[in-house]
Amino acid sequence: MKVKTRPERCKECGLCVEDCPKKAITFAEETNSAGYHYTVIDDEACVACGTCYTVCPDGVYHVLGKEE
Repeated sequence: MKVKTRPERCKECGLCVEDCPKKAITFAEETNSAGYHYTVIDDEACVACGTCYTVCPDGVYHVLGKEE
């Protein structure tokens, strides 16, 4: 895991999905407790660039860094 998410904070705004340079973020089929489809990250495609962390207004992401 390169990026940790907090699904309960996601409000389905889509900024991270649009801006991810590797298209590694999608919306889950399930919803969080607030009724929003939260985001999930494809760990294989993610390069831990931090774009999701930067654009997210709700603090969903925490970048752990690149796996060695």
